[in-house]
Amino acid sequence: MKIYWTKINEIIDETPEVKTYMLECPEDYTWEEGSHIHLALEGFNAGEKPNRSLIRHMSISTLPHENLIGITTRIKEQCSEFKTILREMEVGQEVAVFKTHTNVPLKREDRNVYLLSAGVGLATFRPLVLDYFERADNVNQIHSLNIDSSRDFLFTNIFEPAPDKKFTSQFVDNRKDYYEEVKNLAEDKDGLFYVVGSDEFLAQNIEVLCEQGIKPEQIMLDKHEGQRAEFLPSDVSI
Repeated sequence: MKIYWTKINEIIDETPEVKTYMLECPEDYTWEEGSHIHLALEGFNAGEKPNRSLIRHMSISTLPHENLIGITTRIKEQCSEFKTILREMEVGQEVAVFKTHTNVPLKREDRNVYLLSAGVGLATFRPLVLDYFERADNVNQIHSLNIDSSRDFLFTNIFEPAPDKKFTSQFVDNRKDYYEEVKNLAEDKDGLFYVVGSDEFLAQNIEVLCEQGIKPEQIMLDKHEGQRAEFLPSDVSI
């Protein structure tokens, strides 16, 4: 396993609680849309065993051609040791990145794609939307639905309706409206439904989608195969 130590190039305050850390991209480093990464802080590998409290699994919110690795995360006033340290870090300081993988690349199967997310989960979908804008091949259209009770919606400059690109986007601030809209979207029995958020959020979305007749193989989760089985026990190989 190769560990890359890289510097923080820029810190962007997206909202009062959400920051994007732009990391310098190592020379031989690349990734796909929908990828996640392990982000580690200084000292994580100082002992005999890795200090897991200094390591987090994070989505990459940028594409390789942006030449920076974007990590977008919510940091509340009361937060973990990891995020407390991250919050105090400054441009020029180093972090480690390793183990890049994607479970949710953009599938190009001539179907409609629905992106369902909660809060900062939208960061996982930013690269998928940008990739689609650059190359719409074999994707009929994309619709994004995001729920964020804070009403500090993310990436509104990208997640805005673009009819000419067959892209639509909705933001809601309550569960009732959100799940009513999920039911409406599930009327498309051939669509692909990507879901990103907490485990509770995934479970609730899966329940609603399956009740509407959406099959497990149409539901994309940012989970590896073993974890998918925990959420979709009747899942088939995809």
